[in-house]
Amino acid sequence: MLLHRHFVRIARRYGGKEAFVDRTTGRRIKYAKALIAGLILADKYRRFEEGFIGLMIPNSAGSALSVLATLMAGRIPVMINYSTGAESNARYAQRKCNFRTIVTSRALIEKINCPVVDGMVFIEDIMAGVSWVDKIKAALLSKLPDSFIFRKIHAGNEDDNAVILFTSGSEKDPKAVELTHRNISSNVESFSAVVSLSHEDRMLANLPFFHVFGLTVNLWTPLYHGMTTVLYANPLDYKMVCDIVREEQVTIMAGTPSFLWGYLRKSEPGDFKSFRLVVSGADKCPDALRAGYLERHGIRVIEGYGTTETSPVISANTFENYRPGSTGKVLPGVQVRIENYETGQGCGPGETGRILVKGDLVMKGYLDDFEETSMRIRHGWYDTGDMGYLDEDGFLWHAGRLKRFVKIGGEMVSLVKVEDVLQEVLGESAECCVVEVPDALKGARIVAAVTAAIDEKKVLKQLAGKLPAIALPRRFVVMEELPRMGSGKVDFRKVAEMVQERLKT
Repeated sequence: MLLHRHFVRIARRYGGKEAFVDRTTGRRIKYAKALIAGLILADKYRRFEEGFIGLMIPNSAGSALSVLATLMAGRIPVMINYSTGAESNARYAQRKCNFRTIVTSRALIEKINCPVVDGMVFIEDIMAGVSWVDKIKAALLSKLPDSFIFRKIHAGNEDDNAVILFTSGSEKDPKAVELTHRNISSNVESFSAVVSLSHEDRMLANLPFFHVFGLTVNLWTPLYHGMTTVLYANPLDYKMVCDIVREEQVTIMAGTPSFLWGYLRKSEPGDFKSFRLVVSGADKCPDALRAGYLERHGIRVIEGYGTTETSPVISANTFENYRPGSTGKVLPGVQVRIENYETGQGCGPGETGRILVKGDLVMKGYLDDFEETSMRIRHGWYDTGDMGYLDEDGFLWHAGRLKRFVKIGGEMVSLVKVEDVLQEVLGESAECCVVEVPDALKGARIVAAVTAAIDEKKVLKQLAGKLPAIALPRRFVVMEELPRMGSGKVDFRKVAEMVQERLKT
């Protein structure tokens, strides 16, 4: 399925329905108008060079329409992270993908104090250049049968790239992930089937589109079904997000645990009454977070698991198949193999090993990086670099990245497990991140960063009953807040660096 062509069909089917409620700009756009706007922008974007077009626009109707228009114009959107290091990210994307044009917002670069990079064009100027002739032509075209519209927009096939996304770069330079139309559409179909999504839902789109969680779940999923998408550019504006959910009667919200904590703390009784589905992903969902939503709002948070390279969803809990602490059952059409990280042999139920994934959701590869692609995809199996296990009932349990295991005294300790138990002890009083630091005697030791002062002796006593001695944090470091990436995930590398600096003083 070609994503932009499917949008044409959906827009014509639900023409009188709101496609976008843009709470960033205050605009409300129906599907019929969204189709016209997409056709106008596509005509403008055809004037740029062939190949890639960088997109660096915060969540808004404009950013959603730009993704659609780029594909309609036969170009491939390269999503650029503007939350941290926007200038360097823009230049890196241009070098990595060998393109020049970046569509961005003048308001954005002024707000984040980003210098104008050579090749940047502003969406405000593009829209100002739209004439009444452009509008009439697009409006007339939008009324013609689908077959006529399809002749005017890009064709292609399902295995063409639909987007370039960048990995976090937490371990090395970011890799350019090629996701195809087949990758994304198959993932939307699989995920939608297990949680029963439909055009009647209203999706909160607060996750940035430069992250796969936001792009697939917040953009393509609602457009695939004909939902109304409620957009807001700042997921950290916790109180405003709660107000938007209540006022717009949002039914579905997805977020990282850090965002969900923020919404929980700022929410009032009744704010989340309209929710039928709250999904947690990108990081381990703490038991305390699940308990908080259940106690305060009667909402069962559904945890899932995915990666950028798998479009992203691999597994998810559902109301019918729900096991707290697990990441749910593997999606239909997706295969998961658990492999011993030392021997390469398959693991049995309950045995922790590398998580390998196979199916239409797996990326085409890393752009112009055959070596890295061949290292991560072997015989169709993508090596996630994550550790976990399948239980006897088929639920997948995520134990963290292999790099988030530390060997102490000859034993492997999961930092994710330590975090989960520590967060349970801390509750809502503080957030935590557990890292390893070098130790002259044991090779490594565990240190916990927390966002509030704690009674260390009391906390350690509580942890001692739930963790083995070698897994107990040896030090606690208080930080005002945990450094995060633009997606909302904790930046573990940055936390480790800050912890080591603090320990020196």
